[in-house]
Amino acid sequence: MVDSAGRNWHAPMSEEAKETGRIEAFSDGVFAIAITLLVLDMKVPGAKDLPQDVRLISVLGRQWPTYLAYVTSFLTILIMCVNHHRLFQHIRRTDQVFLMLNGLLLMGVTVVPFPTGLVAEYLHHREARAAAGVYSGCFVVIAIFFNVLWRYASHRGRLLVKNHNPDIVAGITRQYRFGPVMYAVAFRASFIRVTASVGICLGLARFFAVPGSGRRSRMLEWFTQPTGLNVT
Repeated sequence: MVDSAGRNWHAPMSEEAKETGRIEAFSDGVFAIAITLLVLDMKVPGAKDLPQDVRLISVLGRQWPTYLAYVTSFLTILIMCVNHHRLFQHIRRTDQVFLMLNGLLLMGVTVVPFPTGLVAEYLHHREARAAAGVYSGCFVVIAIFFNVLWRYASHRGRLLVKNHNPDIVAGITRQYRFGPVMYAVAFRASFIRVTASVGICLGLARFFAVPGSGRRSRMLEWFTQPTGLNVT
């Protein structure tokens, strides 16, 4: 049976497709575990510890740093998972180096719950800047891993589908090149204003959430031109 996209659902899956499918399935499991662990930082106020003159809603409201860190990290990991899936729409082969690079990316993802808890705990503390620096720095490293993974797979079409679209590949490369620089801006902002640093991370989650629009594509083209900010 052939669908409207020309895919034959009765054709046997190739060995290469099976290998990339296994990698994607394993990666999805890691993303799911990391995103689930985030909720563990949300603590239920103990009924016995609640003072008589303090309302529960007031205690819950004071936990807003936990909610902010949770939402930011949840959305960021979710978008990472979506973008990882998009990559595998173009990647059809694998090798030992690619497996190791994908493993390094997943290692970074599994660390995210730790700096999330750190920000939630220290947002009102004198060490808030250090916590925000660890938080945004974690995303800098993950963004670099994403770039290295894609660059390795896409270099001269090394691991891509045979009839890949060069324009789409170039567009993904431009988009991913933008990530490490902006997360580095968030890292720098953490030493100036903590909420601004977390806000930039949240904004970047929104930026990578959907395929590039015309305006965003033009911005990325400017960003990667010699007259703009060259990050190559």
